[in-house]
Amino acid sequence: MGQRILTINAGSSSVKFALYTSGETPDCLAQGLVQGIGSTPSFKFKSGGPTDTKLIDARDQTQALEVILAEITPLLDGQDVAGVGHRIVHGGPLRATPTELTEDVLADLATFNPLAPLHQPHNLSAVNAAKEAFPYALQIGCFDTAFHRNHPWENDIYAIPRKYYQQGVKRYGFHGLSYDYVSHQLVRDHPELHGKRIIMCHLGSGASICAVNNGVSISSSMGFSPLDGIPMSTRSGHLDPGILLYLMETEGMTAKELTHMLYYESGLLGLSGISHDMQVLEASDAQGAKDAVEYFVYRVRREIGAMAATLSGIDALVFCGGIGENSPNIRLQIIERLGFLGIEPDTKANAQNATRISKGATPVFVLPTDEEQVIANAVAKALLPAH
Repeated sequence: MGQRILTINAGSSSVKFALYTSGETPDCLAQGLVQGIGSTPSFKFKSGGPTDTKLIDARDQTQALEVILAEITPLLDGQDVAGVGHRIVHGGPLRATPTELTEDVLADLATFNPLAPLHQPHNLSAVNAAKEAFPYALQIGCFDTAFHRNHPWENDIYAIPRKYYQQGVKRYGFHGLSYDYVSHQLVRDHPELHGKRIIMCHLGSGASICAVNNGVSISSSMGFSPLDGIPMSTRSGHLDPGILLYLMETEGMTAKELTHMLYYESGLLGLSGISHDMQVLEASDAQGAKDAVEYFVYRVRREIGAMAATLSGIDALVFCGGIGENSPNIRLQIIERLGFLGIEPDTKANAQNATRISKGATPVFVLPTDEEQVIANAVAKALLPAH
């Protein structure tokens, strides 16, 4: 039967997980999610049959992992967890490949906590919990920033004194595990797009746009931190830095207060004054909700245009992520004004969440992403004996 691989994707209020077989091509045995940590935590679990959902007691990520381990233990059937793969949002300027999470590596990764406060501390906390649960397992970190490590220089640097670039103040880009999976799936299913110019939209609670040429990330809407780019559930997206200077001078806001505002009170929540949840906003007749949706759509459309300019054209557009995969309304609003890029929506296909949702010269696809599979593949590769 072989050994098992566990993947963990820990965020500020949720922990996603999946259990896989080992070997060169890991197969998923079970997957699930603990969400609502800190408020009303619930547990979703699927192993072959229908998804099971129940309320649980999990005040933090450590307790969430305890619930997960209790559920998957029967599925181990006496097999050891040989490797645990972790999504790590920020890998810094040097890490471009999956890495064993030794104590020295973890200490270095902790220095990036201020750059991704919604994710990085929880990512690392989950690693420590997994080490306690599986002390003999190989712990592998897979970095959201790694996919973007080959950007052209002009897409990486900011126009501030160059010494800061040399210190690591640069555009990193995020959602790399998602883009890695989607780009490979697209070329596998549509080989005619191999080597082509692809714009990918990962739209969810966190959201970004990525320009890919010949399978390589050329530019990302996210930059030094996951705050940049298009607006998100509670994050601001692109912002004139003069606004922060203004708030510091006129409101006396501290760095801590600004951080809280930008990460927790902005985006769809800040614009609408109602909710951070796109489903709630789409269903609402309130003007604030309509304004938030309209602004989100506008910024995504604008960023797609910018990425098309970066690539000197576009051969395909892809939507993924929670909003990108499940909201026909948002997708349609985005693409119905992209005719200048050869995009013509197929409204019926879009309403049905079909894989291809366009009729024009430039194809538009909806592809479910699977970050956990990317992580499992990396762990499986690390477990293979060296040749």
